[in-house]
Amino acid sequence: MARTGRQGRQIRKVMILEDEQDILHIYKDYLSAKGHSVIVTSTTANEAMDDYEKYRPDFVIIDYKLPGKKNGLEAAKEILMSYPSGRILMLTAFHGVKDELKKDFFFDDKMIQILIKPVKLARLADIIIRN
Repeated sequence: MARTGRQGRQIRKVMILEDEQDILHIYKDYLSAKGHSVIVTSTTANEAMDDYEKYRPDFVIIDYKLPGKKNGLEAAKEILMSYPSGRILMLTAFHGVKDELKKDFFFDDKMIQILIKPVKLARLADIIIRN
């Protein structure tokens, strides 16, 4: 659950699944500087559910293309099947992922958004605060 920090701003526990270490550290450093508690987990979608259950984040950022047998959208679906009120932001460089999301009716009433890379860090932080 989010808690309130200085100036009444919510501090959220954010879990990030990203396999590119440079990008991962940029996201982590930026969001930490904004006052979020950032959890860096495994870099495969296969362990996303285990990590979610272990850390119980308020918000999850998942890269669409991760090593392993699942993509980020499949990992998000697995999380949302067990935790329907979960909040997920999918990051991808593939525009077709938006169409893939729209075709799957499972996601219709879920808190999931997609941002196309490159992502502006301020936009990333804004989405976390607003959701």
